[in-house]
Amino acid sequence: MRVPLRHVVDNLVWTVHGTVWAVYQVTPVASRFVPERTRKELVGRLTSMVRQLSGSPRWFGLCAQIDEGEVVARMVEGVDLDARPAWEEVANASLSLLEGEEMYRRTHWLAIPLRAPSALAEVQATAAAAWSEVADLLGLAPVRVTAGEVDAYRRHAQHLSAQLAGGPVLRAARASEIVWMIEHAVHRGLEEPLLARAQSSTAGGGRVVGDTLRSPSYRGLGQVRLTEGGQLGAGARAERGRSRAWWKRGDGTSPVMRRWLEVESEQGCSYQAHLAIGQQPGAVVAQAADVLAQLELLPFPVDYVVDLQIVPAEKAKVSVRRKKRELVDQAQQYGAETSGLPDSMPSAAGDLGEESSRLDRTASEVEVQAVTALTVWADTPAVCEQRARILAGALEGGDYKMIRPVGGQEALFALGLPGAPAAARLREFRQVELSEDWAMRGAGTSIDLGDAVGALAGLSMDCGTVRPVLVDLAGAPGRDGSASMGVVGELGSGKSIFQKALCSGVVDRGGQVIVIDRTPLREWASFATAATRGRAQIVDAAAATVSIDPLRLFSSRDGARWAMSYLTLQLGVGPMTPAGALLSHVVQKVAAGPAPSMHAVLVALEAMAADGEVQGVRGEQAAALADMLRIVADDKLGAMVFDPALPPLRWQDLDGDMVVITTAGLTLPSPEALAKPELLRQQPLEALIGRAVLYLVAAVARQVAFSDPTRFCWINLDECYWLTASTEGAHLVHEIVHDGRKHRAGVGLGAHDSEELGTETTRGLLGYKVVMRHTDPTLARRGVAFVGLDPADTVLEDVVTRLSPADDEDRRGECLIRDSQGRVGRMRVLIPPVDRIRARIHTTPSGSAAEPLRPGSRQRALTAAAPSLAKEPQGVGR
Repeated sequence: MRVPLRHVVDNLVWTVHGTVWAVYQVTPVASRFVPERTRKELVGRLTSMVRQLSGSPRWFGLCAQIDEGEVVARMVEGVDLDARPAWEEVANASLSLLEGEEMYRRTHWLAIPLRAPSALAEVQATAAAAWSEVADLLGLAPVRVTAGEVDAYRRHAQHLSAQLAGGPVLRAARASEIVWMIEHAVHRGLEEPLLARAQSSTAGGGRVVGDTLRSPSYRGLGQVRLTEGGQLGAGARAERGRSRAWWKRGDGTSPVMRRWLEVESEQGCSYQAHLAIGQQPGAVVAQAADVLAQLELLPFPVDYVVDLQIVPAEKAKVSVRRKKRELVDQAQQYGAETSGLPDSMPSAAGDLGEESSRLDRTASEVEVQAVTALTVWADTPAVCEQRARILAGALEGGDYKMIRPVGGQEALFALGLPGAPAAARLREFRQVELSEDWAMRGAGTSIDLGDAVGALAGLSMDCGTVRPVLVDLAGAPGRDGSASMGVVGELGSGKSIFQKALCSGVVDRGGQVIVIDRTPLREWASFATAATRGRAQIVDAAAATVSIDPLRLFSSRDGARWAMSYLTLQLGVGPMTPAGALLSHVVQKVAAGPAPSMHAVLVALEAMAADGEVQGVRGEQAAALADMLRIVADDKLGAMVFDPALPPLRWQDLDGDMVVITTAGLTLPSPEALAKPELLRQQPLEALIGRAVLYLVAAVARQVAFSDPTRFCWINLDECYWLTASTEGAHLVHEIVHDGRKHRAGVGLGAHDSEELGTETTRGLLGYKVVMRHTDPTLARRGVAFVGLDPADTVLEDVVTRLSPADDEDRRGECLIRDSQGRVGRMRVLIPPVDRIRARIHTTPSGSAAEPLRPGSRQRALTAAAPSLAKEPQGVGR
């Protein structure tokens, strides 16, 4: 195989054919589950870029192989494994789970041939190309590239980058990445070099020495044998001599039947099938036009390359006028026929009229003549053939005609090499459309989800193959983002399991988690004991063995603040009412005294009520407040706040990796009562005390989380309505979300209804948002809006009917997730495959812990029934 590279310096490629190309990596933009406005903006930016191009640029959409070791390396990045052996255990288990899976990520590249800086340079380039052919045969040195020529092309590339600034974000490719593009083409289906290594490498590029550009030899990349259809085995050759003629055989021995390319290298034989789009539908709805983006739905990776021929508007208009004249001539010829005009002629006339109108609409419009080649591969010809047929069937279901040309496989393979010229025979596959129409095909789009590093949270459901999704809660503050998360879903949808998995990841990676466990079964305490052996602290707040009196726990200033909030919540007194002003006066006075406590507040109120000097309304208010507080203080549940004999909780000692504060026994008012003050006053005393005490517990958790900014701390509040239903509680949650980034802290909020997560502002500040199954349309509609999607889109049906079907155990934990970058996608939660974590993470009454689903099981299911592409996608918000 002849490698087209001659020199590579920076992102510039001098080819053996005399041309110079500039190669850029395109930063993709999420296009699935985005509002219509965002989709139009993406199409507009891509259209703008195409209109700025000229000549024959080439767009590559390559699937970079992901090794399980690469995923695990991202999981352990930034973690001291010597100090965190628990995370090393999780990483090793994840390595085994992902081993052998076909994983990849889509990368986008734009290669643009540069015009010669002068007429003389163009002549010299042509001569250099001719001499290169002779030099290869005779073993002579090629024409040298001077430093002045390098500088001229560098200036041209910089000017081009500035010119394309209005389109998608471009980054100059590294020399090692350009080399990787060729290595990837050769090693498809084999163990290929990883793009991650190429991106961090400085090798592969040339440099100017003296006045001459020197580059390493790229001949080693071409030590490859290309054979269309492969070699016939001995059995096949024997069969050829018997029975039927070779061109009639359907057993695969006929070259016509073996429409794939065998690429043999030192690593083995790669079998690749290259298909070209021979015809595309004349009209398609905008929501289904992104056929290149929909390739991600297939259960195997698909590369694509688009060779673009940019035709200026003036030339395109001439072509349109010529086609109109030809159409008129045909109409006149058909006029003599009794059958009349063919049905296709009025449609063709309408298409030409529309194209002419759009070309006249703006002077910057261009015509795009595109040759689109798609590539599938495998390590055996049978699997490669199967994938090619699945791909062709999926696209033909959307009215695309796919051609796998016999004898053209090597030409399509070469089209995927940066710097290689397009074979003349490929012109027959050109599809003509305007710039905006091509921009709608989905190039430059992404289904990436999650963070670059972090814990393995799950697998993407928007990809037919295995695509790991990582979540790095602890790293969010360092990225100037919020580490807080909201998770909503109906009963049994998997909210608690997801939160437990996240908590174990935070702890094992070196952070701290504080959980308020309200469950009667103390399920979080049980999980913490198993998952973080020897590193968990369990505090039973309802046992009244320690005091959580805020005036005894915190400093005078903080204690007075929390005490006032607790009292107004417990007594139902507004802070700006006369009774509230009296409470504030007493609390401030006691807090400034020598022995502040909530008991002292009660004594002070009783003394004020008994003092004869305090007359009138103020004395009556003091007496009323003292009577209500005495009722609370005499109750066994109120003892943890008002009993001065109990030792105060030393929140400074709550330094365990996972601190679980259990409150089993503390009841709460009903959600309906929390929403209506008149019903709240009629609730049982234990429910009113439990509500106020839980607020104090949350305040303690907040104080612990904010006390040490050097260590990330996550507060988990499942079923958080008990806190957010009150003004004081909602304000506390908002404070944690708002100020958490500054203190390296975050909060995890779980609820059935997204409106239970706090105020609208609080919900908007959450860095991660998750919606799990909701069969109730009203709650599902609010959940869809919560992650930023339009409830009117088909994604609502996804949440109601398709996420985590109750009768399919292999699909438990499916959800919609909005990551820290605002991208929305579907994910299936993965429980870390470690016994200590899986032992007590489930909450199903049967107690059975289902075996973890291997990632490949979904891929195998999809292989059996690949989706039809280019139709309006189900569950995709636009």
